[in-house]
Amino acid sequence: MQTGIVYHENYLKHEQSPSHPERRERIAYTIDQLEEEGIWYDPSIRMISPRPATDEEVLAAHSERYLHFLKQSDPKGGIIDINTYAPPGFLEYALLAAGGAVCAGESVLSGEVENAFAMVRPPGHHAGRNIGAGFCYFNNIAIMVRAIQANGFKKVMILDWDAHHGDGTQDIFYDDPDVLFTSIHQSHLFPGTGMVYETGSARGLGYSINMPVPPGSSDDVYEMLMEEVITPAAEEFRPDFIAISAGQDCHFTDPITLLAVTAHGYAKLMSSAAGIAGSLCAGRLAVVLEGGYGVEGALPYTNLGIIAALAGMDLSQIREPELYMPLFNSKRDPIAIRKAREMVVELKNIHRDHWEFASRS
Repeated sequence: MQTGIVYHENYLKHEQSPSHPERRERIAYTIDQLEEEGIWYDPSIRMISPRPATDEEVLAAHSERYLHFLKQSDPKGGIIDINTYAPPGFLEYALLAAGGAVCAGESVLSGEVENAFAMVRPPGHHAGRNIGAGFCYFNNIAIMVRAIQANGFKKVMILDWDAHHGDGTQDIFYDDPDVLFTSIHQSHLFPGTGMVYETGSARGLGYSINMPVPPGSSDDVYEMLMEEVITPAAEEFRPDFIAISAGQDCHFTDPITLLAVTAHGYAKLMSSAAGIAGSLCAGRLAVVLEGGYGVEGALPYTNLGIIAALAGMDLSQIREPELYMPLFNSKRDPIAIRKAREMVVELKNIHRDHWEFASRS
């Protein structure tokens, strides 16, 4: 089987401004790296052309009022929030990003590929039912999840490892017991949500598991959370499909976050997630690119690591150039693991009535 990469040259065209963090270079540098490594030509890789999301697909995650607002804003442009401008003609690219996520999920369900990575922009996980924010217009992964459910795969687990909490995704699924939303994110960072006590509402109570980690958290923290929380939660939930919001802004070179994950750490994280999918849901896994603003030092290597892990390639040589390592040493906090373990203790106490794994220790 092959790993699918969803990509279109129009993902390079959306631009709020040349100096905006969410700019075309986020993908352009990755394209160059994948070309250099020969990824496009590897027999284990299949390129998948996206299509725009339909209104019906969008409305499975967003309100009619919000979609109408975006359509009304498209001809002349508009303002979503202080960091998110909607330039004239943005809707074409936002719909293509959402549709690319749907295509990733569909390609896995159809058996065309074993797993898939939607290398799309603009990102989506801050867009809620009724609003956009944080560089996001449509919630790409939520639209993909609803499409997966419409295809008969009811139970979906979302893992969001973007440094910023996926508040929009949580909003859309907060009361849904068929979607387990798990999130690892830097504590006290935009948008200020994702506390451990945010656990869901109504029938969805317990199905939001938030893991805020301290600044300076590195690979060891993420490995611990995979072992202590994510894997046992997945084993209890037993999803039909796993969807990942892959934010690459946990990398130590990212200019707007304070985490210290390495490219190799990303590859191992993806490999672990693929292993969970392999044991629980016949390998059904789709990944959607979210944030990540280290356009030279991070994205080319983290995206390469993710693709290599999905395709079962050798991960031993996945690393960023040595010239960046002094920054890693300055950003990594060796006591972050202790703080993160304290957070896990609190998380398990809060979720003790929701999950057996939380009550075992």
